[in-house]
Amino acid sequence: MTHSRPAIREFLDDNGLGPRRDLGQNFVADPNTVRRIADLARVGPGDHVVEIGAGLGSLTLALAETGAAVTAVEVDRGIVPVLRSIIDDAGHAADNVTVVEANAMEVDWNELIDPGVDGGWTLVANLPYNVGTPLVCDVLDEVQHVTRILVMVQREVAERFAASPGDSQYGAISVKASYWGTARIVGHVPAAVFFPKPNVESALVEITRHSPPDADPAALFPLVKAAFGHRRKMLRKSLSGIVTAEQFVAADVKETARPEELGVDDWVRLTNVVTGR
Repeated sequence: MTHSRPAIREFLDDNGLGPRRDLGQNFVADPNTVRRIADLARVGPGDHVVEIGAGLGSLTLALAETGAAVTAVEVDRGIVPVLRSIIDDAGHAADNVTVVEANAMEVDWNELIDPGVDGGWTLVANLPYNVGTPLVCDVLDEVQHVTRILVMVQREVAERFAASPGDSQYGAISVKASYWGTARIVGHVPAAVFFPKPNVESALVEITRHSPPDADPAALFPLVKAAFGHRRKMLRKSLSGIVTAEQFVAADVKETARPEELGVDDWVRLTNVVTGR
């Protein structure tokens, strides 16, 4: 039970709604795509999924079909009653879905999803392009009970999360993803499957959480951000006044290197030397 393009148009028209640019709404209008995402989520009975930006429920219904318990979050108060009606009409096929009206950028995650659930939570989402990066970064930093993330974002954003040292897309969010987990691109999604059709390509990125290295993230991430704020400069320039020449030596990091040359282990060593750990 997933939505075709004509069905999405009908839902919107019948309720006097349309895609909202301010919310970056692009609805997935291809049943094969949402089933593919549900398959990649690798969830089933006994698993718990939080879906951000449920919209009209195309992906919600595909996730429900796996048997997982789904908490579907939607911020658009105009669409929420339509989403609830769609879920209700699905009957027993969606008995495992709870719809929550909330802004995922402001919500209390401990109230939204139970941190004590065995096995943790999987976050699955078709994220608006304007919130994809900050939302994923916030979840990585603050919501430890989300143990896996599978999100559809702008292709360039997905590449940044999954980039390795030396890649052209490697940056501060690549380091953050590597610190908290393992990121990889698991699929590409053409613009043609969305309504309305966006001007950019999308990709599916998966981040699987692991135990982070022994470093203080409150010190590590500002250090990384400062360096990548001047990514073309050598570290001795971009981190001048923050890291001394002696500290570079103690951390076994070349002060002549540029930030994109350092892996997360290098950043951890440098942070620990600077903080005296």
